[in-house]
Amino acid sequence: MTPTQVPPLLVFGWGNPSRGDDALGPLCIDHLRAACAADARVEFLDDYQLQVEHALDLVGRSHILFVDASLNCAAPFEVTPLHAAQDASFTTHAMSPQALMQVFLQLYGVAPPPCTLLAIRGEQFELGKPPSELATQHLKVATRWAQTWAQRPQVVSRQESSTPAGHHGWCLV
Repeated sequence: MTPTQVPPLLVFGWGNPSRGDDALGPLCIDHLRAACAADARVEFLDDYQLQVEHALDLVGRSHILFVDASLNCAAPFEVTPLHAAQDASFTTHAMSPQALMQVFLQLYGVAPPPCTLLAIRGEQFELGKPPSELATQHLKVATRWAQTWAQRPQVVSRQESSTPAGHHGWCLV
């Protein structure tokens, strides 16, 4: 597939469906695939973790939304604009979105497309457990926000950059 053939929007969720709330990223992708199936402008990907090869998935996009579970974000979710950065994950098996963006920058010599992280608050990440009830509620709210992003990523991205500190840009537009 050449860059002109890829949908301009990419929503990429990751996590382990066998580890409780770690499944929030892939679950969000499942919900969005169903809700946005008719929208050819959006491609949905999910995996267990980000890896260096995923830098190729950024090629030809106008905007990217990364979706992951988090123990450290505020409930129900946080939205953060991302910038390329080489961090400690750069040399490990799993990568951060910022390190993946840095790989893109190093491969292509240009900045990656605008990227945003949707971090959904999780509570329990134990192996063999289903997602918690509270995390499932957070997932519903976050998925609604992501649907809005998929409809108008430019508007949402501008709001993120102008949102006062502490508000995390999570109001629906």
